Amino acid sequence: MKLLIVTVVDEFQKEVLQLFKQANIESYSGSDIEGYKNASSFMMNANWFPSQKSGADSSLFFSFTEDKKIDVFFSLVIQFNESLETNNPIHAVVVPIERSV
Repeated sequence: MKLLIVTVVDEFQKEVLQLFKQANIESYSGSDIEGYKNASSFMMNANWFPSQKSGADSSLFFSFTEDKKIDVFFSLVIQFNESLETNNPIHAVVVPIERSV
């Protein structure tokens, strides 16, 4: 079992959920987050009264799942990202689980 972590801009949230379904990953959790691309965006957010919103509305998903399902998911994400015309691909990482209860 491994931990799959996925981040995506909100624009592609539905697509990520569909990729989970196609990879037979049935159990996952998600949360709304703000994504930042550089330090200057973070500094703008540090102001008490920022003139504009600096983060991108994003989502984070994670799932404890099997290697074979992760392999399928990664293949689907690679295909999806290759067809994108934006600079906001789906990001996915895998973390091994040493122990669990």
